[in-house]
Amino acid sequence: MLEILRQGLAAQGLDATKAETLEAFARAVLEKNKVMNLTAITEDADFARLHLLDSAALLTMADFGGKRVVDVGTGAGFPGVPLRILCPDARVTLLDSTGKRIDFLRETCDALGLTDVDCVHERAEAFAAQQRERFDCAVSRAVAGMSVLCELCLPLVKVGGQFLAMKSARSDEELEGAMDAIQTLGGRLADVVDYPIPTAGVTHRVMIIDKVERTPKQYPRQFGKIKKSPL
Repeated sequence: MLEILRQGLAAQGLDATKAETLEAFARAVLEKNKVMNLTAITEDADFARLHLLDSAALLTMADFGGKRVVDVGTGAGFPGVPLRILCPDARVTLLDSTGKRIDFLRETCDALGLTDVDCVHERAEAFAAQQRERFDCAVSRAVAGMSVLCELCLPLVKVGGQFLAMKSARSDEELEGAMDAIQTLGGRLADVVDYPIPTAGVTHRVMIIDKVERTPKQYPRQFGKIKKSPL
């Protein structure tokens, strides 16, 4: 795994000296995965490429240095923990609705010596009521439709910030269906970037949304309403 990470980070123009810390995080996830459902990807090479190098790709598309970043629906810590490892001056909030995952991430970040990481057990729509428009960037690899993700993420982003949604390269229809939601929530599509994951033979996509206006106060709605009637 370590050599794949070193080569992959170098290919992305990122700091390959962080590979050992990324591997230590991977080992912690894989060990915990024996007793908790964190990932279906358990083979070392696939984990390195499809979790760690995939997450790292965000650093080639935006500057996270000195920024407040929230990872919505972080799950096992992707992409938020690799971002924090590779960009030490980013201030990262890992947000998830499952308490056991957040407990694991808190313990693991402490063990790895990662400071400026907040691990928050809360639903995204409730968290937005507390932290509305306080983040420079929101990121997410959560498995949800783009309209739903926008309503959960854009209210957290300040005007002038960005939301980066990690998606399949076959998501044209999903993006088209989310354009009204993006505009309603104060966003504007800035770019769609398809990127290869080094040595994986896989191409993924990031949708980059600029926050250009404040999100109307009625959003986000309760999750049941968001899911039942996406914008």
